[in-house]
Formats: sequence, C-alpha cells, structure tokens
Amino acid sequence: MSTSQPQSRPPEDRTTPDRLLHARTGTDVSPEDLVLASGKDLTPRNLEWAKRKLAAEGPAAMEKLLP
Repeated sequence: MSTSQPQSRPPEDRTTPDRLLHARTGTDVSPEDLVLASGKDLTPRNLEWAKRKLAAEGPAAMEKLLP
C-alpha cells in the first residue's frame, strides 16, 4: 500500500491573471514601478537606477523586465 499523497494543483484563483503580469503599452512607467518590477527594494539608489534606465530606454525598460 502506497502512502504517497496525490499531487494537487493550486486552485485556479491563486494564479496571477495574465493581464497583471504584463505592462500596458501607452501607460506611464514610474521609477517606482520599474524598481518593483525588477524585484528590488525601493531605496534611493535603486530609484536613481530606475530614473537613469527610464531616461535611456523609456517605457520599453519595463517591457524588458516583464515577460
């Protein structure tokens, strides 16, 4: 007799909807948005990095970070 439990999948409602995983084109991207999307903490240093990245790449900087 096997004692292994069947593997269960997480409920569907726990999956992040696709619309929340992608940046929307045409919307403003703030330095804070870019820092959080990169998985970094909101620190002055990271905000400066994000400002420089947005100045160089524009909103495409966000698209490069997100799937």
